[in-house]
Amino acid sequence: MAHVHKTHDHLFKLLTIGDSGVGKTSLLLRFCDDSFSDSFITTVGVDFRFKSIEIDGKLIKLQVWDTAGQERFRTITTAYYKGAHGIMLVYDITDKKTFTQISTTWLDTVKQNATNNGEMILIGNKADMNDQRQVSQQEGSHFATANNMPFFECSAKSGYNVDEAFVAIANNLMNRQDLLSQSSGGMRAVNISDNGKKNRGKCKCELL
Repeated sequence: MAHVHKTHDHLFKLLTIGDSGVGKTSLLLRFCDDSFSDSFITTVGVDFRFKSIEIDGKLIKLQVWDTAGQERFRTITTAYYKGAHGIMLVYDITDKKTFTQISTTWLDTVKQNATNNGEMILIGNKADMNDQRQVSQQEGSHFATANNMPFFECSAKSGYNVDEAFVAIANNLMNRQDLLSQSSGGMRAVNISDNGKKNRGKCKCELL
């Protein structure tokens, strides 16, 4: 007989955007794999990871998409804005230009391409490099408040505030009834024998 097992209560698609080199990939790897590398490898197009967290007794599966920051990839990456429940705007606190680009480029890109009217969050990465800071914490906080979004300074290198930022946007998504209706839980159908044990060689299907 088939036993249906719930794999998650809600599935949310998150998109990390921002200039090349701000640490989007590093944030994703720190959150999903708890790993960090000093080597800089440019993201080509898009990549993604899954991670599940629990909020108020509900299992939330986050599909986190990492997008390339270079302009030549924009036509590719903008397609992934459609259907995104949450947008994570990332800048580098040691590079003023990457912060300026949030307001002059990335917010407009979201408005032009996102279809869900989802949640946004502002992340100032590389907080471990405070001695090289070019963007004050007050500047980041003021911009986030003006645009009605949470703000976190994080360090993908040390892990500082990384989990907290992802949990914060997930919490906000859980409070959006319009987005919850789009994020139904997945079910895994597993064939098991009459005595309750899984039959070896049987197919397991997961619907995400």
